[in-house]
Amino acid sequence: MILDEAARLATVEGIGGLSIARLAGAVGMSKSGLFGHFGSKEELQLATVEKVDSLFAAQVIEPASTAPTALQRLRLLVDGYLRYVEVDTFPGGCFFASVLAEVDMQPGAVRDRLVLFLADWLGRLESTVRDAQAEGAIDPQEDAGQLAFEVEAALFLANAQYVVTRTAEPIERARRAIDRRLATAVTRAPS
Repeated sequence: MILDEAARLATVEGIGGLSIARLAGAVGMSKSGLFGHFGSKEELQLATVEKVDSLFAAQVIEPASTAPTALQRLRLLVDGYLRYVEVDTFPGGCFFASVLAEVDMQPGAVRDRLVLFLADWLGRLESTVRDAQAEGAIDPQEDAGQLAFEVEAALFLANAQYVVTRTAEPIERARRAIDRRLATAVTRAPS
């Protein structure tokens, strides 16, 4: 419950503003009681990142892992991410997009952990593209890293616009953009 509230607050007020005192007030605990759980602001922030990483895995990554093909897995990763944003998992949109934008120029353990998440996510998208290439579903001439970048760019923009508009339009635009991009990458059967 504490970390759920911490993640929610971080997407709205920023992870830098996430203090033991602020969180204690939000969850109705004493500062000393909360301090006993985490010990420092940085430990609280890191625990929050780990909690959200587990939630992201459960909502986005794990459902895609059962796909019978890599191309289907890629599509499920995209759908899972967009659903994660659209169902308002966090009021400030994607936790990782929100918090990484805040700390991108602030060296330290929290930034390092968030950069690791981003590298893992982009790496997962790219390796899924490579797997689809190995299965013959995506043209082997496609630059897997570039395709993953383009998919992530659409997801990132959809998140940013959804947070501002709270309408389905950016989510649907991202779906269409990614569908179009994948259609150009899919291997065509010989005529």
